[in-house]
Amino acid sequence: MFLIAFFHIILLLPAINAEFSSRLLDSVLQDYAFRAFVMPRTGIPYDGNVPFNYTGIKVSALRLRSGSMRRRGVSRYKEFQIPIGVLEQPYVERLILVYHNLANWSDLYYPLPGHIHLTPVLGILTYDASNLSATNLPELDIRPSKNPILVNFSSVVKPVPMGLSPKCVYFNLDGAVEFDNILNGNVCKTTKQGHFSVVVEFTTAAEPEPEPEPEPEPASGGGTNGHKSGGRKNWVIFGSVVGGFVALVFLVLLIACLKKYGKKKKIDRMEEAADRGVPLLMTKVGNTKAPIASETRTRPSLENEYLP
Repeated sequence: MFLIAFFHIILLLPAINAEFSSRLLDSVLQDYAFRAFVMPRTGIPYDGNVPFNYTGIKVSALRLRSGSMRRRGVSRYKEFQIPIGVLEQPYVERLILVYHNLANWSDLYYPLPGHIHLTPVLGILTYDASNLSATNLPELDIRPSKNPILVNFSSVVKPVPMGLSPKCVYFNLDGAVEFDNILNGNVCKTTKQGHFSVVVEFTTAAEPEPEPEPEPEPASGGGTNGHKSGGRKNWVIFGSVVGGFVALVFLVLLIACLKKYGKKKKIDRMEEAADRGVPLLMTKVGNTKAPIASETRTRPSLENEYLP
């Protein structure tokens, strides 16, 4: 068990550091996304498998020809929609779009003080596809020339708390954070690659108010029904208190009786032991039997009995 725990900690070390480095995570996910290409085909997304110490995170990879993406775009890649006219720098013949869904790891790698994530952090990064076994690759820079890239959170967004307004947030690769208005309640737009989420600014004044309890429907007899229900409630409380007190008194009396019974049994056992330890001779006196003491000394003898 000790060795298993030790190796478990060793495997967790890449994910456990003081700041949960998002750039280190990007490098790790790029490696596992590329491993999904066993027999790769262009234009088909392949879901990768992450190590168990990153359980919950989803990663996928989509290989495309550079010219094809520029002319056709990608109508649907997970939650992302890539428009026509996206260009990459530097130019490559084939590129790979790596998709991230950080799920329950979102707050650890992309904390945002004063805000609550309504969606997991989703990311899309672009890499050169010339070497599918390469690791620690630098990202390509992609920019749409006409329409922006859209991120549709419709399948992952949580309900918005009452009194709060959701916003799109963009986490740049250099650590910068940008906010933007949300479209149609669940769509964010961007002109850059990186990571995205929908958040709300959290303030104590904007906490949702508890819903009021439904009022009882009035019955025939007007307001007397409310008085009756209130009276029944009071009687229930009074009965509970009295019942608890009676039960307590009964418990105290039961304990006292048990102690008294135990003491009496102890005395009876002592008397019985005493009777068994010193048996007395019995004799019949009339119609009854009575104990008698046995002789405890020899009969006296006269001195002159031994004289000649």
